[in-house]
Amino acid sequence: MSMAEYKGKVKNIQDTPFGYTLSVIGGKWKMVTMYLLAENQPVRFNDMKRQIGAITFKTLSSQLKELEADGMVIRKEYPQVPPKVEYSLTDKAKTLLSVLEGLCEWGVRNQPEA
Repeated sequence: MSMAEYKGKVKNIQDTPFGYTLSVIGGKWKMVTMYLLAENQPVRFNDMKRQIGAITFKTLSSQLKELEADGMVIRKEYPQVPPKVEYSLTDKAKTLLSVLEGLCEWGVRNQPEA
């Protein structure tokens, strides 16, 4: 169903495909994380933290666990000391890349000049 087909029928936004999408990629850091993984994968946790910058270790860990639980991120752990963990996007997540690219294009067209 398109957004227009839902007009007037929505009792709870969470019950719509849009609500589901927001539950998977919503929040401050999930799309940032997916964008980073789309640009450079696989990525190790500390490298991701360094590239994102303003995110805490706890928040990044939490966001990655949620993305993994939703089938968007693959976590690969290597049995070595010190531990090595890499993250990459799933095929399901890759289907969203065109949406992220659309958001970037919108930003290019609408970002105020400095």
